[in-house]
Amino acid sequence: MSSQHKLLNVKGKLIVSSIIALTWLFLSIYIAYPWYIHLSSMIGAIPAGLCIIGLALIPGLSNAFLVASMVFDDRPIFDPPDVYPPITILIAAYNEENCIGDTINAIAKQHYPNKITIYVGDDGSIDKTREIVKEKYHQYYDKLHIQIFTAGTNQGKGNILNHILKHVETEYTITIDADTYLFKDALKNIVTNIIKGPPNTAAVAGSVLSRNSRKNWLTKVQEWDYYHGIAVVKRIQSLYQGTLVAQGAFSIYQTKVLKKLGGWDNTVGEDIVLTWNIRKLGYRVSYAEEAVSFTNVPETYKAFFKQRERWSRGLIEAFKKHPGVIFRRSLSTGFVWLNLTFPFNDTIFMFVFVPGLIAAIFFHCYLVVGLMTLILLPMAVLMNWMIFLKHTKTFRRLGLKVRKNWIGFILYIFFYQIIMTPASLSGYVKEFINFKKSWGTK
Repeated sequence: MSSQHKLLNVKGKLIVSSIIALTWLFLSIYIAYPWYIHLSSMIGAIPAGLCIIGLALIPGLSNAFLVASMVFDDRPIFDPPDVYPPITILIAAYNEENCIGDTINAIAKQHYPNKITIYVGDDGSIDKTREIVKEKYHQYYDKLHIQIFTAGTNQGKGNILNHILKHVETEYTITIDADTYLFKDALKNIVTNIIKGPPNTAAVAGSVLSRNSRKNWLTKVQEWDYYHGIAVVKRIQSLYQGTLVAQGAFSIYQTKVLKKLGGWDNTVGEDIVLTWNIRKLGYRVSYAEEAVSFTNVPETYKAFFKQRERWSRGLIEAFKKHPGVIFRRSLSTGFVWLNLTFPFNDTIFMFVFVPGLIAAIFFHCYLVVGLMTLILLPMAVLMNWMIFLKHTKTFRRLGLKVRKNWIGFILYIFFYQIIMTPASLSGYVKEFINFKKSWGTK
């Protein structure tokens, strides 16, 4: 860690990063003022202001804050604890015959120096999930304690997790998805992080990356989303002591806190709702970038659409259950406010930017997409370059290699938002109207 960074505590880093971001915002407002005058003469002052806020000001502010924060993000590398405690891993499964065997194999390969108990909650599967788990029980009888609990009918992910949580006796509980593949020392690293982190740390999110990224163009794009978008947000949120989602795909929790809360709500976004429940009690939720796992990302747009729809519904669920979170005083409240703007930003992007882009390309009409929108590009390029350098350093330390995936990167930069936004908007609308809910493994 550089000496300059040591002079700043976390609050100081937040203040400096915020000043830099606000400076960028004021500069953007100054540059965009002629654009606003022109646009307001065409569509009115209020619509023009909303368009510019959603298209340029909020994205620019958030990107500037992330870039400034990454400069100060020198996270500690914890020494291993003297003793690793026994742990329990919970896996909620629903028709997972194609992946759960590999998931358990990966757990068995972990060199974890204490007892590992695996509780699989089979939520009414109609395939060979139970048979495969039983095979793994016999295969790893001398290494893992595996037990399967079966629900007669599909009850929902939150309910099945709560059912198997009742049987947990270890101090720490880990959740992974049925298609999550743990990289070497993932269990050691995530346990180290929760033990050696601040005393009030009740949960730690692991790093989840794409496993099947070479399958097709869609998985190639998602590799960069997991590597760049999702990871960097968790990283910066952790810097300010407030990771907003300890994802069910790979996270660790204090068991006593889980049981105090009554486990998971039976919601689409059960992991984000649980995380906000934990934060409401005053606990810290962190992020362990060196605890790496790989998951199978959706390979078809239909599956991708459903996944991102669930994620956006989960965000609205969290706000509905915790409306007071926007008034809670903490270092990470700014991220909550930013999440609150997502429905607005996505709406502006879909119904203003995309039509404006079409108008600019095919009809040479630059009313929406023109010179003024280019002020976002330098910050976006700088942010992506810094993220790449940060993560490459981490990968090298862990013995991982960054794949050459330039096609995926180009598609991610220029087209990913276009294919993701319709799913997000659908999720927002469905949650606002309380549309019927169902769960998957993501």
